[in-house]
Amino acid sequence: GKYLVVCNCSESMCSKDVERIMKGLAMSGLWGLFDDFLRVVPNLMSVAAFHMSSILTALRERRKEFVFTDSQILSLRAGCA
Repeated sequence: GKYLVVCNCSESMCSKDVERIMKGLAMSGLWGLFDDFLRVVPNLMSVAAFHMSSILTALRERRKEFVFTDSQILSLRAGCA
């Protein structure tokens, strides 16, 4: 089985919070669920989509490492979703 990390979103979430969560999911190979995602501010949704796009591109290309949106090189566990 896979572990699922549930993040309860709120208006107080910032882009650094989303960035840390996305990095952790990609590096650990865990699945993530952003509960109440519609509660975050609209510009944060675009930041999250940008991070997800970076991870999904690396998964499609079957990379073991990839450059995250902050130019940091991360190892990628293929099971993340």
